Amino acid sequence: MKKFVLVLLLFVLALPSASLAVQLGKIAAVVNGKVITMYDLQRAAASELQKARTSDPKVIDSVMRRVLDSMILDILVGEEAKRLKIKISPSEVDERLTEIMKANRFSKKQFEAVLAKEGLTIAEFRKNVERQMLNQRVLGAEVGRRTIVTPEEVKKYYEEHKATLYDRKGLHMAVLVYHPKAPAETVSRQILHGEISFASACSKYSILPNRDKGGDTGPIDWNRLNPEWGERLSRMKPGTVSELFDSRGFKTQIHLFKPGGGPARILTLREATPMITDILRQPKNKDRFTEYSAQLKKKAVIDIRLPPAPK
Repeated sequence: MKKFVLVLLLFVLALPSASLAVQLGKIAAVVNGKVITMYDLQRAAASELQKARTSDPKVIDSVMRRVLDSMILDILVGEEAKRLKIKISPSEVDERLTEIMKANRFSKKQFEAVLAKEGLTIAEFRKNVERQMLNQRVLGAEVGRRTIVTPEEVKKYYEEHKATLYDRKGLHMAVLVYHPKAPAETVSRQILHGEISFASACSKYSILPNRDKGGDTGPIDWNRLNPEWGERLSRMKPGTVSELFDSRGFKTQIHLFKPGGGPARILTLREATPMITDILRQPKNKDRFTEYSAQLKKKAVIDIRLPPAPK
């Protein structure tokens, strides 16, 4: 909670003087009669503000407005879920939590301790997971079903990218999330030039709990990957390490590998079709999602009450 309180203080102090009267109990927005308080918004934005590590009023305001927009969309999608009679059962949430703990090799006690450091209870995290799953299901129903990928598009992609379409069964992903004070750029180059192993770098510089296991997160469930990571991994050849990239404010690298080694087999067109379809759907889904979001907002009554953006 200390981080959370610090971020709240940082935000309030960074506001223009005319906005200092805004208190946590005030209203940030009203969406179809549902209220989002400043406290709700501050709590939701705390993690991003902490990672931003800035007192620049413009940056802070930008983060707050982006998070508020996401919260508004959550409300609208939740209303759509009720209309479509889409629900997430407690057992489905339990299953997802088990997957998260298993992927990070956490015991329940360790998992709750990590959440506590972020100022979250297990009940709050469950609620967040349930909301994310609900959003995914609604968007899948309303966005995914409207996205069409033709056989001709699949064949064209296969011919152009055939050399990178490897059999992904049994592949593992190792993740190195660098400590903010680590010399990430230097270490990244050393890994890519073979001067230090990925596992050694994880052990020394990663902030993840599985750093002593080379960052190995276990077998990859490709269907569970978010689009950004799925696209990145699909371009990698088994056995290779990615370039350094930013993930939620942290410098990150990925090692894609197959335990035990062995040659990487190129998929046939028929085998690769589901993978290619998913890859081609992603940019189309983004366009559909933008359209769908705009439609929901256009039909809604939204009253945003944030202070004016700093100049």
